[in-house]
Amino acid sequence: MTISIPDTMTQTAVHHHLDTQGLICPEPVMMLHRTIRNADAGEVIEILATDPATTRDIPNFCRHLGHTLVQQETLAENIHVNVDADEITVADDDDAPTSATLYRYLVKKKSA
Repeated sequence: MTISIPDTMTQTAVHHHLDTQGLICPEPVMMLHRTIRNADAGEVIEILATDPATTRDIPNFCRHLGHTLVQQETLAENIHVNVDADEITVADDDDAPTSATLYRYLVKKKSA
């Protein structure tokens, strides 16, 4: 799949890349928290996610901890996701999701 990135997105320097595709809450935010801890003040973290809960969780994470949500967007819909069916637990659901929406976030770590 090819994703075209508008010029406005390329103006922000990204220092850390975090791919959480296929992971579900709370893993994406936990991974972001760990990455933010290791980042220097002012550095930008790019997060790719397929969990729809991140559309709520990442903005709340930034608001509560004082980081800046530089950008939040939907990159693609109905993408194929490689997910281990054993990691997904939904009551009475034997079919693991095979497609999802791809979200992208840019988070800037707050200054000390």
